[in-house]
Amino acid sequence: MLWLLAFVVGPVYVVLAIVFGRTDPIFRTAVPVWNPLQWDPTQFNYVLSRIAGPDGVYGPALLRTALFVLTASVLCLLIAFPVAYYTARLSGKWRGLLLVAIIAPFWISYMMRMLAWVNLLQDDGLVNRVLSLGGVFDVRVQWLTGQPVVVVLGLVYGYVAYMILPLYAGLDRLPQSTLEAARDLGAGRFASFWRVTLPMCRPTIVAAVLLTCLPMLGDYFTTDMLSASPNTTMVGNLINDSVQSPGQTGQAGAFVLLVLLVTVLPMFYYVRVTSRGDEVKT
Repeated sequence: MLWLLAFVVGPVYVVLAIVFGRTDPIFRTAVPVWNPLQWDPTQFNYVLSRIAGPDGVYGPALLRTALFVLTASVLCLLIAFPVAYYTARLSGKWRGLLLVAIIAPFWISYMMRMLAWVNLLQDDGLVNRVLSLGGVFDVRVQWLTGQPVVVVLGLVYGYVAYMILPLYAGLDRLPQSTLEAARDLGAGRFASFWRVTLPMCRPTIVAAVLLTCLPMLGDYFTTDMLSASPNTTMVGNLINDSVQSPGQTGQAGAFVLLVLLVTVLPMFYYVRVTSRGDEVKT
């Protein structure tokens, strides 16, 4: 309970105090208001009006974020599940070697990995060289000029490990006796996977998707590095820009609060799924 208060309730209350607080008229810094009876919803209402109002300036960024995150999460799941399934079926040193091979690239900082992709996707980078067959054809695709596909692939590369490791942990715990019983009853490989493995992995899949989606929702570095275009602006970019702009810290907190509200429903669904699984086991 103390951990929950210190690391969940406390930070959320600080965000609320900033969002519904005031802005110093001279220094243009946020002044938190800790008394809920004195909260002022002006900044929060302003952000809402810029999302759903007549101008709707922030609306496209929110829709774009949802589309990018959903697409990247689906791609991560399609990549991660076979890798995790195969890794969980290995034994001995090969399992350890494969896990190290999966994790090792993520020991490098996120910035360095994105910089590597910037070098690969430059006009004279390796990708264009391969497409031009080493310079035989004049192919110069401008990958770093606001291409949504590049941003989505960058998110997939940056967060696919967040999907692989939870899936591996869940698949590794599957009781082999249940799978053997399904095969003894005449179920083929596909039927055994579809009717036994997949339903038993549902809580693990939900947890892996949540662990992948949550950091993606606040990501701004990927779009800054691989695009830096208004056509690919995400919620994380809006938060970062608001924090760096004088007098807009409260607006940044409003965006954070909206993202938090969006993620609450999937988290409740995960709790519901896991609680059902515990009831079945008992």
